[in-house]
Amino acid sequence: MKLRAEIAQSWRRAELAGLKPDSPTDRIAGADVADIDTRSRLLRAADPVLDEISRHLRDARLLVLLADRDCRIVARRYGDKSLERALDAVSAVPGCRFSEEVSGTNSLATPYEVRRGMAVHGDEHFLDVLKPFTCYGHPITNPATGRLEGVLDITGLVEDANPLLAPFLLQAVTDIERRLLDGSNLAQQRLLAAFQAAQHRSSAVLALGEDVVLANSAAVDLVDPADHPMLRELSRTRRGVRRVQLSSGTEVEVRMEAVSVNAGMLFELAPLRPAYSAATRRRSAQSVVPADVEDRLRRSAAARRRVLITGEPGTGRGSATTVLAGPDPIARADAGELTLLGESEWTARLERLAATHQGLVVVRDVHLLPPPAVSRLARLLDKTSAWFAFTARTGAAAHGTGSPTGDSGVDSRVGGGVDAELLARVHRRAELPPLRARRGDIPTLARAMLAGVRPDGTPRLTAGALELLSAQPWPGNLRELETVLTDVTEGRSAGDITARDLAPLCPVTTTAPALSGWQRAEYEAITRALAAVGGNKVRAARDLGISRSTLYNRIRTLHITTTR
Repeated sequence: MKLRAEIAQSWRRAELAGLKPDSPTDRIAGADVADIDTRSRLLRAADPVLDEISRHLRDARLLVLLADRDCRIVARRYGDKSLERALDAVSAVPGCRFSEEVSGTNSLATPYEVRRGMAVHGDEHFLDVLKPFTCYGHPITNPATGRLEGVLDITGLVEDANPLLAPFLLQAVTDIERRLLDGSNLAQQRLLAAFQAAQHRSSAVLALGEDVVLANSAAVDLVDPADHPMLRELSRTRRGVRRVQLSSGTEVEVRMEAVSVNAGMLFELAPLRPAYSAATRRRSAQSVVPADVEDRLRRSAAARRRVLITGEPGTGRGSATTVLAGPDPIARADAGELTLLGESEWTARLERLAATHQGLVVVRDVHLLPPPAVSRLARLLDKTSAWFAFTARTGAAAHGTGSPTGDSGVDSRVGGGVDAELLARVHRRAELPPLRARRGDIPTLARAMLAGVRPDGTPRLTAGALELLSAQPWPGNLRELETVLTDVTEGRSAGDITARDLAPLCPVTTTAPALSGWQRAEYEAITRALAAVGGNKVRAARDLGISRSTLYNRIRTLHITTTR
């Protein structure tokens, strides 16, 4: 059979995704199933149109499918029950993502891929199980934003093929797009009215809607796009007045006000003190160490105190030792090399460093040292005046317990699984928080990392991209963030980095709303599990030890959305 060019191209994409014509459709349901947000903008606009369609389809062997912007089926309307059962048999059910990589060529997945209307008849379907059907699908685009909102499809059996399917469906798509525009226009009109009214009582006014950012000249000068994710997150957790620090270093008083339902948030900002100096801003942007930890490390350096620096992998323990050393030279000994060198040679090298090195001596991953090596290190510390620091991983199993003396400004938790014999000889401790606990710092960190990755011309991260980065669980912490930014800039010569550019690398698409302490723990556990398996909810549920239905309920309750 000779295929049309666009169908042949779709078949090639399916083959590259690893599909075969005889692939079973149960992999569609098994790969990625999600609950449906019945309050979504698309469904609010489409439901009345779909209800009207169902009136016309009465007793007809036709079925209409609606997919969202992720090509996930979110609604069906049908005339004859037998066709509904036929679609159930091929996993074309609400909640399933019907993309080309799992379902091959069809009139949901292929119009989604090529962004234009397409008919797919009988044998043009890639999967054998779909060949009994004929269908036509067309993308739904939001006229206000130009963004793809979903795909509408009408499906029947091959023997019921009708040339009027396409114009019938196109009229329905037009009606849905008009309703999307009406809803968008109403929300934008309300946001604009609130923004205009607020300018009479405040100098810096910013309005953030779902697809709209409004700012007067004072707000443009004061607020960087990097601050938008922080302000959105702030508005989710509380209303009223709050003092915050912007990415520029300027401390401001922010008054927040919700503008009707779904319209957006209004922010009025008043500076409380001048921005930091340019030198301070540069120093803050270049350091991946939190400001409070950096301050404690600098105070420890002034007294040449021994410091234990703990944190998860990728949290910047190496950078923290650089901050601690300041202008002094650093010599490093890696505890992981002990098995390669042998205990005697490794300890002898450390003793030589203690006797000859004038700056900071850092023992990395000290939690890996066996007890005999710890005892030899402890004896060395008792007799040397050399300046030592140690790094360890948070959460490693401890060899013992201890209660060494600390200072009032340093985290007093015993972390890193460090032997009590060594802990007793540490003057101060500093624990680096995971990146998921530093969401407000992510915009500044991301821009600083981009400058390091692309010093010849740093691309700009849009506000949407920064918000997406701030939403991620980041199990790999700073190292993972840098890897994502390196990947997204590879081969890029110009242009802003948008949320769409980052989406393939970022599984979580929304930040958590206001949560209790226990809900926050649930949120972090679920987002970490989803990130570890690329957003696959079936595998995440298995790894968490819970049922899929329980996972879906918690995702819905905690407002977690993923790209898969």
